Formats: sequence, structure tokens, C-alpha cells
Amino acid sequence: MIKPRRWLPIPLLSLLLLAVWLLMVRSLSPGHILLGSVLALVIPLYTYRFWDVQPSVRRPGLLLRFVFRVLGDIIVANFQVAWLIINPWRRTRPHFVEYPLMLQERFTITLLANTISLTPGTVSANLRMDGDTLLIHALDVEDDEALIEQIRERYERPLKEIYEC
Repeated sequence: MIKPRRWLPIPLLSLLLLAVWLLMVRSLSPGHILLGSVLALVIPLYTYRFWDVQPSVRRPGLLLRFVFRVLGDIIVANFQVAWLIINPWRRTRPHFVEYPLMLQERFTITLLANTISLTPGTVSANLRMDGDTLLIHALDVEDDEALIEQIRERYERPLKEIYEC
């Protein structure tokens, strides 16, 4: 008997691929469902070797709270950036900040960098080769240490608890 992991290495990706295919063709005909299903099975089979091992979620409740926190921060940051744009007399203080990482896993570092980039007004610009610091560009920075502490408390510590413990 074939083990499920062997013929379906990434089940969520397969479901997502099938859903995206059906949305793209805008049809639920049997032919499109069959073709989408074949693609949803074949693509992960040929690409799973290139994927890093995904860490398990150790605290799913905290993950849900983290997602809502990030969504709230994105909304608030949009208003802050809009306020900076419509007030031309206020001078922005753009700045690059070297952020020392506590995270060790590449997956969680990537999540942190993406979270920072999703929030308007900040962009993660570079990860040092040693993997110990992340270069962040912020649109308006009063205090480097305050920005570092805010990112550490709001994003990095929860990610460490959720994935790395």
C-alpha cells in the first residue's frame, strides 16, 4: 500500500492549487475538476524536494492571536503612513536599523521579515550572511532601540513561542 505522504506530500498545497485552478478557469465542469486535481497532485510531487521542512505549530491559539495582531498593526500603520503623506510640513525621519535576531530557524526568520515588510512604513531590506541581523528600513524612526523593542515584543517573541519554543 502507498503511504499518503508519498503520493500527497503537501496536502494543503494540493487543495490550494485545486482551488486556485478552479477560480482561474471559473468553471466546475468535470473536465476542469479532473485537470485541476491532476495538477494539484503532480505539482507537489515534483516540487516537494525543493521545499524546506516546515516546523510544526506548537501553539495554534497564539498563532491566531499573532495573525490578528499583525492585521491590526497593518491597519494602524496604513493610517500612520497616510497621515505622514497628507501632512507635507511634517518631516519624516527615514532610517536603516540593524535588528539583532533571536530566531534561529530560516522559516521563522522569513516569517518575521515578511511580517515587517507587510506593515506599511517598514521594509526588511537584508539578512546578513551570518543570519544574526536583519537590516530594516523604516519611514519614520524617532528611536532605534524603541523600534527594535517594538518588533521584538510584537512579532519576534510570539513567532519564537509559536514555532521554536
